[in-house]
Order: sequence, then structure tokens, then C-alpha cells
Amino acid sequence: MKAWQHFKTINHHKMLVMKGCFRVGLYKQGLLHDLSKYTPTEFLVGCRYFQGNLSPNNIERKEKGYSLAWLHHKGRNKHHLEYWIDYGAGPQKGITGMKMPLKYVVEMFIDRVSASKNYQKEKYTDRSALEYYENGKEYHILHQETRALLEQLLHMLADQGEEAVYDYIRDVLLKQKDYGTPYRPYS
Repeated sequence: MKAWQHFKTINHHKMLVMKGCFRVGLYKQGLLHDLSKYTPTEFLVGCRYFQGNLSPNNIERKEKGYSLAWLHHKGRNKHHLEYWIDYGAGPQKGITGMKMPLKYVVEMFIDRVSASKNYQKEKYTDRSALEYYENGKEYHILHQETRALLEQLLHMLADQGEEAVYDYIRDVLLKQKDYGTPYRPYS
């Protein structure tokens, strides 16, 4: 078991997310981000399957066919798109993505950036989070407006850098009550 390495990895990730959330004014979310990773259901799996360059949940999933740690995690953390999957009410029938509240979309974006930094270390660039997202986006069940906003932020990061996207989130996006389309263009 690699408990110490896993503990350091999740602490580093949590600190990166906290710094990002604080930069945009989401203080409570920064402090409370991913606390479920310290519960036995998630932490022990992380220790057992720790690799250092990818999520231990992926290894548990390959071994067992599912990840109990991931099922526990995504059901308790509103910044994960999977938390917002439900049966559609109205024109959308069957399983569909619900529109995520703005603050959780922002936390999801910051979480993706921080995970890329955490796992890629010195190989990280402002394109890393977008490239990771693009690699699996066809599998995501997301509300169309949530998808559009997440993609806008990832592209803005890749094209303009971290400072520009964090300024936009803090000074424009989070001052709005909602994030319906069309979006305010960024320059």
C-alpha cells in the first residue's frame, strides 16, 4: 500500500483546487472540495491502486469492472457532471444530464485543471485540461448549456492562459445569476 504517496497526491490536488477556487471567490467550495477522498471507501482504494500518474479509480475499475470509490465520490461531490445525471422530466426522456449550477461548473473546471497539473506535473500546459476532456467528451452525459460553458472555459484556458480565464470567471461569469446561452464573448 502506498498510503503516504496517495495522501500527498490528494492533498496536493486539494490545495490546487482550493487556490483556484479562492482566486475566483468560491471560498467555501475551495475549503470543502473533495473531502470524501479522506473517507475509508475512497482513501483505501487510492492507497491500494496508487500509481502517481492517473486516478486509482481507473485501476480499480479495470480490475473489478467498476469502481466503488468512484461511485461513492461522484455521488457526494456536486462538481462532478456524473452527480447531475438523472431521468429527464419534459421533452428529454431517459437518462440525461441536468443543468449544473454555475458555481459547480466553475469548480468542475478548476478541478479538471488541477487534476491535469497534479498528474502531468512538469508536462502540464494550458492545453492539458482541454486535451484530456476532448479525449473522452463523447462519453459524457452533460446538459447542453453545461457542456457549452465547460468547453468555453477549457478553450479559453488553452487559447488565452490561466490568468485570463480566472479573471473572466471572477469578474464576468460569477457576477451573472445564470449561464444560459449565448455567452458573453471573451477577447
